[in-house]
Amino acid sequence: MNQSLLLALPEIVIAAAGLLLLMLGAFRRGESTRLVSWLVVAVLVLAAILVLVAPSTTGHAFGGLFVTDSYSGFVKVLVLLAAAAAMVMSLGYIEREQMARFEFPVLLLLATLGMMLMISANDLIALYVGLELQSLALYVVAAFRRDTVRSTEAGLKYFVLGALSSGMLLYGSSLIYGFAGTTKFDGLATLLTGLAGTGTAPSLGLIVGLVFLIAGLAFKVSAVPFHMWTPDVYEGSPTPVTAFFAMAPKVAAIGLFGRVLVGPFGSMVTDWQQIVSFIAFASMAFGAVAAINQSNIKRLMAYSSIANVGYALVGLAAGTPEGLSGMLIYMAIYVVMNAGTFAIILAMRQQGRMVEGIVDLAGLGKTRPMLAAALAIFMFSLAGIPPLAGFFGKLFVFRAAINAGLYTLAVLGVLASVVGAFYYLRIIKIMYFDEPREGFDKPMEWELAGVLTVSALVILLFFVLPLPLLAGADTAAAALFHG
Repeated sequence: MNQSLLLALPEIVIAAAGLLLLMLGAFRRGESTRLVSWLVVAVLVLAAILVLVAPSTTGHAFGGLFVTDSYSGFVKVLVLLAAAAAMVMSLGYIEREQMARFEFPVLLLLATLGMMLMISANDLIALYVGLELQSLALYVVAAFRRDTVRSTEAGLKYFVLGALSSGMLLYGSSLIYGFAGTTKFDGLATLLTGLAGTGTAPSLGLIVGLVFLIAGLAFKVSAVPFHMWTPDVYEGSPTPVTAFFAMAPKVAAIGLFGRVLVGPFGSMVTDWQQIVSFIAFASMAFGAVAAINQSNIKRLMAYSSIANVGYALVGLAAGTPEGLSGMLIYMAIYVVMNAGTFAIILAMRQQGRMVEGIVDLAGLGKTRPMLAAALAIFMFSLAGIPPLAGFFGKLFVFRAAINAGLYTLAVLGVLASVVGAFYYLRIIKIMYFDEPREGFDKPMEWELAGVLTVSALVILLFFVLPLPLLAGADTAAAALFHG
C-alpha cells in the first residue's frame, strides 16, 4: 500500500489540495477567489515537480489499476503546466466579468486530477472513472457564466454530447470485457499477443468493442466525425475556459489514446491503424476547410484544434515508437502555441468589454506592434512555417508516417496543412495591411503578458535547444512500447 501511495503522490496531493481549498473558499466567502486561484497554480506546479523528480521506472499501484512510467510522467507534466498557464490567464478575466467565485479554480484543479488519473489508467474501469471526473468538472465550468445564454448553451451541449460519448466508451468497454474476460490493460495485452503469436484473429466482438472505444476517445479529442460540439462550446464558454479546453484536456485525451491503442491493443495495430488514419485525415481536412469562413476568433481556434488533433493522430497512426514520440512532441508544441494565442485573445478588450471578431485585429501592427508580432509568431507556427516550433512538430509526425509506409496519409496531411495556412496568414494580413480600427485597452495584465512572452520565446527559439523535449518524448514512447 505504501508503494501505491508513493506512486500516486502527485494525484493525492492534488485531491487533498482540492478538498482543502474548497473548505478555505467556503469559510472565507467572497474575498478568497484570487488567493485560491494562486494556491491552485502553486499546487499544479508542485505536482509537476513531484512527477519530474519521481523515479522513471514503471510501477503498478492499487492492484494494477494505476501505472506510472516515463510516458505518463511526460504527459502529466504537459497537462499540469497547461492547466497552470490557463489558470494564470483566467485571473483578470474572472474578476472583470463577475465570475470571481472560488469554485472556478477548484473545478479546474479537480478536472486536472481526472486527467492525471486517466493518463495513468491501466484498466478500462479506471480509465472511465478518470475521464468522468474530468468531464463532470468541465461541464460545470463551460456553463459557469449562468447569466449568459451562450455559456449555458455551451455547457448543455457539451454535457449532452459528452454523455453520448461516455455511453459509447462504456459500451465498447463492456464488449471488450465480454469477449476478452478482463478489463486490465496487461491482461488484454497478454491475451491479444498470444492470439497474434498463434496466428488467430481477434473475435469480431472484440474489434467492434475497440471501434466503440476509439469513438468515445475521439469525441474527447474532438476528432472528426465526433467534433460537432467543439466550435459551439469554444465560442460559448468563457474565454479562459476555452483556453483550458484547448490545452490540458486535449493533451490528456491524446495521451490516453496512445496508452490504450499501443498498450493493450498494440498487437492489433493493423486493425486500428486504418481507423486512426481515417480520423486523422478527416480531422486535418475538415479543420483546414471549415475554418476559412470563420469571423469569430474562438471558433477559428476550435477548427484549428480539430486540425491539430488530426496532425497529432498521424503520429499515432504510424504505430511505431518514432510516431508516438512525434505525437508527444507535437502536443507539447501545440500547448505552447495555444497558450500564447489565447493570452492575446484574452487581451482583446475595447472600452472594458471583450471582442472576439477577427476584424477587430485590423491594424494591430500599427496600434500594438508587439502584440501583433507575438500573434504573427503563433500564426506562422500554427501554419507550419520554418524555423518556428510548429514546423518541427509537423515534420516529426509526417516523417514517422512516411517511415511507417503511410505515404498517402503524409501527403494528404501536407496538403491539408497548405490549405490551413490560408486562414492563419489571413489574420496576419488583417493585422498588418488593413486600416486600424479602435485599439485594444491598455495596459495588458502582467499575468497575460508573462504567459505571452514565455510562449513566444519558446516557439521562436525552439530550434536552438530542441534536445530536452525530443529526448523526453523518445524516452516516453519507448516506455510505452517496451514497458
